[in-house]
Amino acid sequence: MRRKDAQVIHFMKKTIILIPSRLSASRLPNKPLLKINNKSLINHVYEKGQSTKIGEVYVATGDNKIFEEVIKNNGKSILTKKDHLTGTDRIHEAYDQLNRNDIDYVINLQGDEPLIDTNDIVNLNNLAIKHNSEIATLACKLETKNIENQNVVKVICNENIKKNKISSAKAFLRSVKNEKIENIYHHIGIYIYKVTTLKKFVGLKQSPNEISLKLEQLRALHNNIKIDVVFANSIPVGVDTNEDFLEIKKLMEYKS
Repeated sequence: MRRKDAQVIHFMKKTIILIPSRLSASRLPNKPLLKINNKSLINHVYEKGQSTKIGEVYVATGDNKIFEEVIKNNGKSILTKKDHLTGTDRIHEAYDQLNRNDIDYVINLQGDEPLIDTNDIVNLNNLAIKHNSEIATLACKLETKNIENQNVVKVICNENIKKNKISSAKAFLRSVKNEKIENIYHHIGIYIYKVTTLKKFVGLKQSPNEISLKLEQLRALHNNIKIDVVFANSIPVGVDTNEDFLEIKKLMEYKS
């Protein structure tokens, strides 16, 4: 195949972005509706998804308040059933509701990372398509201060992704006992799924590790589904606690 033909096929692949969101987060209730610069957190993330220009963006939620908040802001939202075990189960229902057969990949963009870099999202999409990934995700440099932080998920890769840009994941963990582990990074909670893999994934039982660590990506590894990891240049700040929210609020208000 000539290089030009390969590039045409690459760009013919179609991706949509789905953002799972719910009000019942235990550590920070009503998180998606918290306001920064007079705009809710969920709408900040929705607009970040739009700014990538990758494809259509929808918020998938089981809560009417979130649905109405997105629609009020001229966004697109899909109302799912309220109770889902994971965000991936929720975006799968949303994808089913769309009833589309022209989509190749689905990005699961977390609704609590409004500072995630647009370029990193675009790069994830492009490299996943280029490498024909089943699932791909982002990771960045692990800062020393986050080594013992259980809210910062770590990923161990087979190769140095800073140098090679992409490698497969060996393990995901919350605690690190050995600081000298090679190729360990700060995992960023965004995933791109091949549609066929997304359908397969939600049909699998939750693995024991997934349940105990509350990391749904472990279900994929448990079932021998490869996860590619793409290096991100920026270190986003996720909103898990009220302290996180106040920190990110201060950052975003300063930037505006």
